Amino acid sequence: MCGIIGIVGNQPVAARLVEGLRRMEYRGYDSAGICTLHDGLLDRRRAEGKLANLIRALEREPAPGEVGIAHTRWATHGAPTANNAHPHATGELALVHNGIIENFRPLREELLARGRKLESETDTEIVAHLVSEQVEAGASPQDAVKAVLPRLRGAFALAIAFREHPDMLIGARLGSPLVVGYGDGETYLGSDALALAPLTQRIAYLDEGDWVVVTRAGATIFDKDNNPVEREVTISGASAAAIERGHYRHFMQKEIFEQPTVVAQTLRSYLRPVEQKVALPQIDFDISAIDRVTIVACGTSYYAGMVAKYWFERFARVPVDIDYASEFRYRDPVLPPGGLALFISQSGETADTLAALRHCKAEGQTIAVVVNVPTSSMAREADLLLPTHAGPEIGVASTKAFTCQLAVLAALATHFAAVKGRITAAEEAEIVQHLLEAPAALNAALAHDDEIAAMAHLIAPARDVLYLGRGPDFPLALEGALKLKEISYIHAEGYASGEMKHGPIALIDEAVPVIVLAPSGALFEKTVSNMQEVRARGGKIVLISDRDGLAEAGEGCLATIEMPRVHPLIAPLVYAVPVQLLAYHVAVAKGTDVDQPRNLAKSVTVE
Repeated sequence: MCGIIGIVGNQPVAARLVEGLRRMEYRGYDSAGICTLHDGLLDRRRAEGKLANLIRALEREPAPGEVGIAHTRWATHGAPTANNAHPHATGELALVHNGIIENFRPLREELLARGRKLESETDTEIVAHLVSEQVEAGASPQDAVKAVLPRLRGAFALAIAFREHPDMLIGARLGSPLVVGYGDGETYLGSDALALAPLTQRIAYLDEGDWVVVTRAGATIFDKDNNPVEREVTISGASAAAIERGHYRHFMQKEIFEQPTVVAQTLRSYLRPVEQKVALPQIDFDISAIDRVTIVACGTSYYAGMVAKYWFERFARVPVDIDYASEFRYRDPVLPPGGLALFISQSGETADTLAALRHCKAEGQTIAVVVNVPTSSMAREADLLLPTHAGPEIGVASTKAFTCQLAVLAALATHFAAVKGRITAAEEAEIVQHLLEAPAALNAALAHDDEIAAMAHLIAPARDVLYLGRGPDFPLALEGALKLKEISYIHAEGYASGEMKHGPIALIDEAVPVIVLAPSGALFEKTVSNMQEVRARGGKIVLISDRDGLAEAGEGCLATIEMPRVHPLIAPLVYAVPVQLLAYHVAVAKGTDVDQPRNLAKSVTVE
């Protein structure tokens, strides 16, 4: 979602603000802007589209100044035009905003009734005018912000620059992340640690409801009740090199190929190879007493949760409910006393998932979080934090975060099974051994990149593609379809193989490729029967299987993709690779923007 950066500096800030925006391009955006303060002026530059357009505007008209704010916008209220781009400004201040003001309509009507002139269609501009009215009436910037924040409903991270206070910024957060960075005679605001990585490693995360006054000398933080508070200053560890592509053409390609390494890093945190056991972080609740798990997530993380449901129920014999976060609260779910609510998120800031977490917490559930950002809001509010170690994921379409989530969830399900006595020590040791084999199997899957690239042209002309899978491969079919939709803009759907004949088979003809995920094993024969149903209707099949599966059913396929023969436990991790690579190479063949697909954002911080 939108990206914010602000600098109260001791040297010109425009180029550094733009660099901060560049580091947040992965969040997704459709316009960008900057405002600096100098000589009593608020100097704005805004541009529709990519950051390159803003850079060209700054080349034509530089923006001097040692204090400023900048923003990449993902449109909610109002089209992605330069006029709707942030920063929004009045005569007194400029403001940037990540989030959504849910009650903006009545507030907008109030402002119009008082004769305020609004220039945009956005919800953000009304915040600028509400604060500006207070300042114009004689309030200090601090008092103006204190007066306005309680009037805003929704989610926001704000950074505000004031014309008559050129050595200060004010930030605030509610439901959207904001961090403070501490430098040498400079202080910073940012949406995340990555944005500030070239500037400082010393950061503090604002808590929910906090607001902050930032000067060159540091930051004064207040809580939601306007009491001065201290927030821990930590070393972020965010690397400036983490957002470089290296020799790869796209970040998505790089992140696909990082999976053997990051899955190995993740598993090292959860497996004890010598003892042949799974070991979780410190737990202060009794896993053996948990009789039901509720999994909540969005998008790709939801499909990881679907795989986890198979694992929990098969190995631990614990029933699992799974919900889309965007639907969860609105169906008034029945939550069992003493249940575990498990949330899965790459960013740890996804608005729907965070709201569901807080709902479950209020209902007395124990909260576990699988997350890639251990300092995120979800991580800080969890009873059990289960970090993945994927490193920064810049491509909007999730790849390495997904396989790392699967690695953590497999370990968690195994630990549940062991604690509950559902598996023996020998069975746990066998599972640990298979998990330790996953990175090598991922490497073997990546070795087929060239042949997947070579057959991508067979899929690229399609308007519709179907993905089929059984058991834990069904969520992989859903994930494969999602990846193709996200970055190639081809309509695709995933189905459980046995459901084909209950409706989707009506779509089959020679123009609809069908991607079948079918490792050899207990369910393979049934999947082959479904393939025959597709063939009988002229469908073109791409079969993804191991050598045995391809030998049995590969003849007559449009194309085949060979995977290593692996244990069913780690098959979802391994079969994620070909569906990711296929989507990637089809998107490249079609010439789409792989890393920043249209209309999408990496971290969805509005509902």
